[in-house]
Amino acid sequence: MKAKFGPGGNSDTFRLAGYSSTVDAPEWLSKIGLDAYEYEAGNGLSAGASTLAEIGRRAFQSGIKMSYHTPYFISLSGIIEEKRLKSIDYIRQSLEAARLLGADTIVVHCGSCAKISRDEAMRLAADTLVRTAASVDTYGIKIGIETMGKINQLGTLDEVLELCRIDSCFVPVVDFGHLNARDLGGVFKCSDDYLRVFDKIATRMDSYVAENLHCHFSKIEYTSAGEKKHLTFEDTLYGPDYEPFVEAIVKGRLSPTVICESAGTQSADALTMKTLYESML
Repeated sequence: MKAKFGPGGNSDTFRLAGYSSTVDAPEWLSKIGLDAYEYEAGNGLSAGASTLAEIGRRAFQSGIKMSYHTPYFISLSGIIEEKRLKSIDYIRQSLEAARLLGADTIVVHCGSCAKISRDEAMRLAADTLVRTAASVDTYGIKIGIETMGKINQLGTLDEVLELCRIDSCFVPVVDFGHLNARDLGGVFKCSDDYLRVFDKIATRMDSYVAENLHCHFSKIEYTSAGEKKHLTFEDTLYGPDYEPFVEAIVKGRLSPTVICESAGTQSADALTMKTLYESML
């Protein structure tokens, strides 16, 4: 198995090439040399079932591995139970959309702990996930819990791994830019720093999950509160750097799906990573 690379959503170059519909994204990504795509529904899902199914059909034909990012308004740790239960409905709807897309993973944010303790936020998030596992049909799709970039959010690597142990349908989605931002840039300096993340996942969960990790990568500006905004690979002030990350994948003989979330250049930056990866094999 080889690593796969692709963008989260449609890049500026996709639109500059004359495309306006996500239906055309899989063929375009294959044409430029990428092999993964994350459908972005962060602001809510607007596409109908027939459109999603057509995207999924074209992705299959083009050899594009699909994933799906759920709405940002999902909150596993919300203090109002009605809203937490509504989040389970949004996860259920996301799984149905992912099934139509042929996606193997949906990506879910943990939620905030700004108004409550981290322990209470973890208790609420765990309760939401227990209820989710008991009530939704996953269609064999993994529910990915994402590491987060703001310090007042749930989503350290340890927190995500603890939540993922609730049920086998949950897997970690590691956003390396988020981890770097919430640690104020002190995490990833060399390939071994990245490999420690994969090793921890293998130890806390299992080696298959670690080797086939679904992950996000981008450079992210941060403040004392953590993540501020996504950048492009042209930025030289903030990290993390992609070269040691790709080196770690090759050194560890890993096969992750790497979704690039650079600001507008996600396709080009994903291709930069893939080109480096293939040159190192």
